[in-house]
Amino acid sequence: MRTKITLVLLFLNVVLFFYITKFETIPLPDANGKRVIGPESAAIDSLTRTLSTGPALRLEKRGDAWWLTQPYDWPANPNAVASIINELQFLEHETSFAVKDLAKSGQSLADYGLVQPAVTLVFTSAGKSYTLRVGDKTTIGSRLYVLSPDGQTIHVVGRSLADSLGRSLEDIRSDSIFTVPVFEVRSLSLQTAAPANLKVRLRRDGARWAFEAPILARASKAGVEVTINALNALKAKKFLEPADTKLEQAGLETPVFRVTLEGNARRETLLFGAAAGPGEYYAKIENKTAVFTVAAPQPLLDVLRRMQEALRDPRVVDFDPHGVTSLSITAPTQSEFSLQRLEASQGAESWQLISRGTSGQAPQTMPADTTLVQELLQKLHLLTVLKDRGFLSDAPSATELENWGFNRPEREITLNLNTGGGPHGTDASSLTLQIGVAPDQRDVAYARVTNAPYVYRIDSALLSDAPALTRHYRQRTLRELPAGARIGGLKLTDLTNNQVLLEKNAPVDTGLTAEQIAKDPGPEPHKKALTALLTEVRILRAKRYIADIFTPDHAEGSGMPADPATKEVGNPHPWKYRLDVLLTLEGGTGAAAGTTSTLLLTERIGGTTQFAGTAEFGGVVFEITQAMLDALFTFTYSEHHDPGATPTPPPATGAPKSAEPAPKG
Repeated sequence: MRTKITLVLLFLNVVLFFYITKFETIPLPDANGKRVIGPESAAIDSLTRTLSTGPALRLEKRGDAWWLTQPYDWPANPNAVASIINELQFLEHETSFAVKDLAKSGQSLADYGLVQPAVTLVFTSAGKSYTLRVGDKTTIGSRLYVLSPDGQTIHVVGRSLADSLGRSLEDIRSDSIFTVPVFEVRSLSLQTAAPANLKVRLRRDGARWAFEAPILARASKAGVEVTINALNALKAKKFLEPADTKLEQAGLETPVFRVTLEGNARRETLLFGAAAGPGEYYAKIENKTAVFTVAAPQPLLDVLRRMQEALRDPRVVDFDPHGVTSLSITAPTQSEFSLQRLEASQGAESWQLISRGTSGQAPQTMPADTTLVQELLQKLHLLTVLKDRGFLSDAPSATELENWGFNRPEREITLNLNTGGGPHGTDASSLTLQIGVAPDQRDVAYARVTNAPYVYRIDSALLSDAPALTRHYRQRTLRELPAGARIGGLKLTDLTNNQVLLEKNAPVDTGLTAEQIAKDPGPEPHKKALTALLTEVRILRAKRYIADIFTPDHAEGSGMPADPATKEVGNPHPWKYRLDVLLTLEGGTGAAAGTTSTLLLTERIGGTTQFAGTAEFGGVVFEITQAMLDALFTFTYSEHHDPGATPTPPPATGAPKSAEPAPKG
């Protein structure tokens, strides 16, 4: 029963609401009974103003916006229209008297200026027309006489009505040209004049923008939206009188630019004509008669002239770095290898290196340096074309591809993605970036994605950022001792004379600690260097890898700097020092329970370079960190190799300090 009553009441509410909105105009409150215009002012949909000294001006409401329809079709200034309507809706008289009583005093409408009024306002509301006449000023108080829409009453009202209705055409019209906001724009089109007659069209695809003509390519979202905002910011400065409007002389018969914005069920096209003055051009909206001038900023004109390149997405590869599951890197004469993302462990991303080796060998895996891989993906994601002729060709010939080095690319990087393929864009997909180098221009690099025809000019630094060397991506941390492991001793030996430069052993059943070293006697610099060395050998890191093969008698590898003695680049550097580290596991007793880890070291090469090698970890040669280099320098050079200043012997008693030696004989 209650349900039926609820449904009936709901139905009656709907019927009442429909009746009110369809047949009734909700009147504005009039507590004191002084309103000049009745409830019809609540639904005004057109206004026609006629001044005694000028042409008529007409405004019409289209949807939620107001438009000028006379003297020309143009968007109205919403603030100015709102001010006029608000004045009409809340217009109140200070006093009033009936027209029929004028004859008794020998007066007529002409005496109040209401036969040929200064302002005649005709407005429509709910399909009906109403006329409001504004006459002369009152002799006292500078008020106005107004004849009511029904013609029966003369009202005395304030001057604000005249100020509102007397606005100039320049105040009532909007100075904006385009009315489609950037978030609504679905496409941007441009057509230039003959002989180029270039047609460019861009469309919005979700959150992205793309070229549809003259090529199919990605567009710069930021660039397109900045351009649309710049178009929306254009203002109409001066409107030409119809008698002065000659489209051919204004250059609007064959406009320089024809710019179109398409929104939701609306389309606006602006025609740019000839120059009307410095920085100004004649213009008009297509399908509208009004001709005006517009001040177009030079940066916007530059973009319009070269829109095909200016709004192109400068990024070479379009992908999400977080969606890459693996990547492979190949180069001429180098073995192919790949980097694979592992399942995240406790939210931490990790990668592994897979080396193919020679044919017939099983793939070898080792941890990869996650930071380096992430940096490489970010550099690929941000890889952009050079500003000067970066977009090299959209349809290269086979000869051009060969000249740019794509017959044998200097680098080929394949990215495997977890999304992006398939009919719904959710299947796994891949893309391959090729980097070519011209034989006669090794400092210039070219790039292309194999499934697209475009060729770009890029910074050749990417070849250094993405070397085809497995050791470059190898995990830089060679060893990180667990909390239970102890360092039982450190010994540094000069291999040229077997001189022990440093030997420090921990007490029995304990390991070396920074606290113990701080309590030991000795020079403070040595204790600080020993503490730093202890930290470095506990977590052994490589600054970079030099070679994947360890040779016991010398350090040799790619990237080897010049030998200090021979000055020859790539000359092997002999091992100069040996660092022995005694490692003891928790629960072990003494040195017998531990193992010795050995590092061979070269002489210090240059200011910040020193190499180390070890047969451990598969055999590697690497550049040590700056912290380890500085710690070793304290023991390998400052004490044993720096002769210091030659001390001056004290002078003999009574002899002057600067006396010359006595001659012999």
